[in-house]
Amino acid sequence: MLDLQSYSKYIEEGLTKLNIPETPSSLYDPIRYFLSIGGKRIRPVLTLLGAELFGIEREKVLNQALAIEVFHNFTLVHDDIMDKAPIRRGKETVHKKWNENVAILSGDVMMIQSYQLLMSLEKKDVLPELLRIFNQTAIDVCEGQQLDMDFEVKEQVSISEYIEMIRLKTSVLLGCALQIGAIIGGANKGDQKALFEFGQNIGIAFQIQDDILDAYGGASFGKQTGGDIVANKKTLLYLYALQRATKEQREVFKQLEKEEDLSLKIEKTIALFDALDVRSVCEKEMNYFYEKAISSLGRVSEENSTCLKLKQLAEYLIVREK
Repeated sequence: MLDLQSYSKYIEEGLTKLNIPETPSSLYDPIRYFLSIGGKRIRPVLTLLGAELFGIEREKVLNQALAIEVFHNFTLVHDDIMDKAPIRRGKETVHKKWNENVAILSGDVMMIQSYQLLMSLEKKDVLPELLRIFNQTAIDVCEGQQLDMDFEVKEQVSISEYIEMIRLKTSVLLGCALQIGAIIGGANKGDQKALFEFGQNIGIAFQIQDDILDAYGGASFGKQTGGDIVANKKTLLYLYALQRATKEQREVFKQLEKEEDLSLKIEKTIALFDALDVRSVCEKEMNYFYEKAISSLGRVSEENSTCLKLKQLAEYLIVREK
């Protein structure tokens, strides 16, 4: 049985023990602040599970798990600047609490620290492969973020283009997290590929659920309610809504993009989503990628309790309410 709280607590303890300098405080205080405001810690937990699947104790892969989490948080700090997001995990974002310049520089340091953590492992012979995968993932995440921003001004975005964007921006890091643990555990290439695909597909399902929760999760989600709507993001909800909308409804969507009363903008957009029943369509899409993930997990040659833990984690990610 997966005790997610135990794994997450282990990661939290590891984060508190990171060697973050005291000075200059204006550079390092934002890092300490952002790493302390919580999060699900799913990505580093996947690294622990990826190693555990092949008999490696979590102590031997902790630094690499922390590398994944610090890198993920670096991307969030910079994403919040680009998205002009005021809230993250129910707290002020770094650029709001300090300023954009501080957030950029502190984020840069977090990215460098993630590499330092990744490289501090006993099995040095696997380091080139870890760096290759980590580097490609870092590039993919940046490409995904750029596509996300491009879509804000692009007139038309297809469903397949959107899925590719979230695969790059969100999902590859989940696959990478698992694969890094598996590599340290001595997994063969076939098992590595299956685990990466499991992480990638569950990551797509996770992001679709994220889109749904942004609109329907309320204040408990820990973000600005309807933040994607405010930012005119072309989420899966929005794209399916446009696909199903009448000419008149599409015109309303276009007008709402310019609506300055943000509460009204969110309210009317969600009302259109409801009228077009796009939430249920997105939930079906989410379940499709969940099933693909479970199918990939079934190809892993190791059959032990950790496989069940990974399946339980996948189930948690798509039934969560925040």
